[in-house]
Amino acid sequence: MQHAVGAPLPPPQGPGQGPDGPGAWAHQAPPAGPPTGPGSAQGPPPGTGYTPPGPPPQHLPVPAPAPPAGPPPADATGHVRLPPGGPVPMPVPPPAEGGTGAATLAVLLIGPAGAGKTTVARHWARSRRVPTAHISLDDVREWVCSGFADPQAGWNDHSEAQYRLARRTCGFAARNFLANGISCILDDAVFPDRPVVGLGGWKRHVGPGLLPVVLLPGLEVVLERNAERSGNRRLADEEVAGIHGRMAGWYGSGLPIIDNSAYDVETTARVLDDVLARSIASPPSW
Repeated sequence: MQHAVGAPLPPPQGPGQGPDGPGAWAHQAPPAGPPTGPGSAQGPPPGTGYTPPGPPPQHLPVPAPAPPAGPPPADATGHVRLPPGGPVPMPVPPPAEGGTGAATLAVLLIGPAGAGKTTVARHWARSRRVPTAHISLDDVREWVCSGFADPQAGWNDHSEAQYRLARRTCGFAARNFLANGISCILDDAVFPDRPVVGLGGWKRHVGPGLLPVVLLPGLEVVLERNAERSGNRRLADEEVAGIHGRMAGWYGSGLPIIDNSAYDVETTARVLDDVLARSIASPPSW
């Protein structure tokens, strides 16, 4: 942008020089306006090239260009405006081609420790031909480092609060993914005898379009898979058996249940996709 040029800068002032002293400017700007004095009514002498000054130029504001149609472009910093996430509605049924196809959906995979939730969820997300994210509740919960409340050390108000916070964080992430056209699958060990904390909380955090599926292999398989774990992901056999027994309450709940005792990961993911396609066509009541 070019700025209008103003009056010339004054020369540097030396000692004893000032605007009113002997070192005042040698050249003063001519006074503005037409010449005054005798003969001024007759105008300037011919041939002097003098033009009476007119009104100052008017700088009209330039209207801003209309924003282009289509998706918002990235600015110079690489920032792209994203749609805000809202409650997830029921997905649109995919064409009759088998499986979920290119449907954008949010899935909640429920099961005990050792059921293979995380492995199956990750494989299902990778095998789809449309963008799909895997959100692990345990991973988000373990983002807390200092002050982490391990439920294995005893269930208390701190561990309860961290679980609730992790579920809410996962719910926000799922809503934002769905708002921007990316499906997601979450995994959590939701107990049927605590519907307000489990399913009710997930429904509040994500929306009515969340599709829950229970992954429940036999106890022997769960114990074997749990034995292969390490760190705080591995539970005592008694605790695993107790969790598995509580998970049996999902039978008769109306939610789809997959017994993957005899399935490998790829087969389980394929069965999950077929179950989800049926859930889209006929949503479960929960």
